[in-house]
Amino acid sequence: MLDIYISETCPYCRKVMDFLAESGISYNKKDISDEKNKEKLLELGGKFQVPFLNDTKNNICMYESEDIINYLQSKV
Repeated sequence: MLDIYISETCPYCRKVMDFLAESGISYNKKDISDEKNKEKLLELGGKFQVPFLNDTKNNICMYESEDIINYLQSKV
């Protein structure tokens, strides 16, 4: 499953979410305004930066909207 850590006000997060919506890709949105999600983001990635992808099925974690989109395009 794809977990995407985001901030609603982040334009780079919006870019990734728009791509996911346009591509019909299911994902779990993890808004870091929720303290649990913020703590999990830091645990998984080590830094407070969004967007952040955690592909639990393939054990892949990454930052940067373009990298996330490129990765997801290769999976579609």
